[in-house]
Amino acid sequence: MSQLPDFLGPYRLVKYIRSGSSSQIWEAIRDKADRFVLKVLRPDSWGNKDEIALLKHEFEVGHALTHPSIIRIHEFNLEGKIAFLVLDVFTVLNAKQALRENTPRVHVQFAKIAEQMALSLGHMHEKGWVHCDVKPDNFLLNDEGVVKLIDFSIARKAATGMLSRMFGKQKMVRGTRSYMSPEQIRGQPLDGRADIYSLGCVFYELLGGKPPYVGDNPNDLLQRHLSAGIPSVVVQNDNVMPDLAALIRRMMSKKPDARPGSMVEVMKELRASKPFKVAPKLPVEPDEASVADSEE
Repeated sequence: MSQLPDFLGPYRLVKYIRSGSSSQIWEAIRDKADRFVLKVLRPDSWGNKDEIALLKHEFEVGHALTHPSIIRIHEFNLEGKIAFLVLDVFTVLNAKQALRENTPRVHVQFAKIAEQMALSLGHMHEKGWVHCDVKPDNFLLNDEGVVKLIDFSIARKAATGMLSRMFGKQKMVRGTRSYMSPEQIRGQPLDGRADIYSLGCVFYELLGGKPPYVGDNPNDLLQRHLSAGIPSVVVQNDNVMPDLAALIRRMMSKKPDARPGSMVEVMKELRASKPFKVAPKLPVEPDEASVADSEE
């Protein structure tokens, strides 16, 4: 199997971070000091025109996005058959990993995290794009609760006007089954409300510990998004405020018209009330507990 070279153009690969379905993530150095992250096609995708086109599309979408809660994409390059993106360094866990590693911290920081997620997607929508793959894995999250939205490879232009809605049906449906809106599953034209549905699924998981729907098989899971009743996150976490639970259920409405009309509306409701009945706290570390005891 082919191996990546030590250098891609002026970038020296110094640390492997993780691998996805078609790409590897590496930390790299340029000019001995400047640090970047490279998203590089995996060897089994080298020269694959479809995968190269997706990576180039991701650059074209992401390069135009300038928001503190969106990862900055600087370059798209092709070194022989090896296509790669150059991004800012933000080598932290994604939100799904962070939830598994430290659920209490995610809950303590939920209001801050949710606001950044909504703002990042709202910026995309203002630029005319629908992300189409909103899921916890595509939000990087550090210990301070700072969020960066990533992965614009399947983003689509928002449907506008009657012709787009009449003739914009997709032949190939892309996305992640646990978070896809009904209209995305059906291959229909999309606008920002499709991302609102998916973000509702993300909020549900961050608060309830699991996605809102599970299925016996992939088709069963998709069918649940299409026709199953909308669950309340309170069933999984009864500390969630009713207003927030109701907002999440509206975000996950089967029909786009029944959802909040924009991320601005989502933001207003997020800011209008606290997320929890009893404010969550981080567990006291053993060392901190012993210090507290000694001070009494």
